[in-house]
Amino acid sequence: MNKLSLPHQHGEGKKEEDLKKQLANPESFQAVSNIFKLLDDTSRVRIFWLLCHCEECVINISALVDMTSPAVSHHLRQLKASGLVVSRREGKEVYYKAAETEESRLLHQTIEKIMEISCPHS
Repeated sequence: MNKLSLPHQHGEGKKEEDLKKQLANPESFQAVSNIFKLLDDTSRVRIFWLLCHCEECVINISALVDMTSPAVSHHLRQLKASGLVVSRREGKEVYYKAAETEESRLLHQTIEKIMEISCPHS
């Protein structure tokens, strides 16, 4: 294997080799990029954050975030397709909540931490 040769040498050859290996796998970064694209909409972030704290139906989510039910349903479809939100049916009613995954938990913590840093007096 050829040794990596960067234009500016700073004496950290092994670290640079490891970084180059990680960067050579764009699929690893695509999942992260997809999540950030999904959360580029304030409404989806608000809905996701809400569902990290409770399980709700579309009508109640709509009332809580002050949006129409069709708009909320649109956002829920995207969140559910990404695996960040799950649903369950009870009779005719469908209830949504944040998925119990490491990605959802980490994203929830990140949102709350950024809100705390950006809006400390909210």
